[in-house]
Amino acid sequence: MNSYDTKTFLSDLEKLGITLSNEQLEQFLIYYEMLVEWNEKMNLTAITDFQDVMKKHFVDSVSLIKAYDVTKSVSIIDVGTGAGFPGLALKIAFPQLRVTLLDSLNKRILFLDAVIDKLNLSDVETIHGRAEDFAKPGKLREKFDLCVSRAVANLSTLSEYCLPFVKKGGMFISYKSEKISEEFEMAENAISFLGGRVKNQVEFTLPDSDIYRNLFVIEKIKETPKKFPRKAGLPSKEPL
Repeated sequence: MNSYDTKTFLSDLEKLGITLSNEQLEQFLIYYEMLVEWNEKMNLTAITDFQDVMKKHFVDSVSLIKAYDVTKSVSIIDVGTGAGFPGLALKIAFPQLRVTLLDSLNKRILFLDAVIDKLNLSDVETIHGRAEDFAKPGKLREKFDLCVSRAVANLSTLSEYCLPFVKKGGMFISYKSEKISEEFEMAENAISFLGGRVKNQVEFTLPDSDIYRNLFVIEKIKETPKKFPRKAGLPSKEPL
């Protein structure tokens, strides 16, 4: 493996209260190398510079600790995980988590499977499919303590995809990179309709940067009506 300057990465994590073992650090470095290598064959990320990936993907993913206690053994589903952000990065940093990575593109799933295999991770599964299909009763509906998503979609649409996966009493946390007060106001009705309520919003910048982040924490207070999520395409075309 190449030698990397990991000082900034480790310092960023320290500022979030996260300390990695040597093995975990090595897992992040292998993940980075595989990301760059596979990225030459398929579009996984536009960001490939080492320091940028460490901060904008890995540190960003694990910054969830500012909004949720990820040191417990909870079940998490990452909807629209892409190249594994935030779900796989969270699994490496917090090995006790039970993680499910869902993505509609099979080649991304093949990449994630290769990384999971190489890093010898357990209690992490990948699913190739759409949220609309797997959130149905009898599948993964209301099975998780926490649903996370860094996917780019408005909050109403994301809530319709994500809240059905969450158990009553669990949380859905949406990672946003901009202030979205207007979008948030528009989503409040939809969230309530889907059985959720906005618990809080955690705003911060990533350590030693001016990169703004916004974690929307939505609590599941009652079951989501059976007809949601609607069939493919509708949640984004016609948000609630």
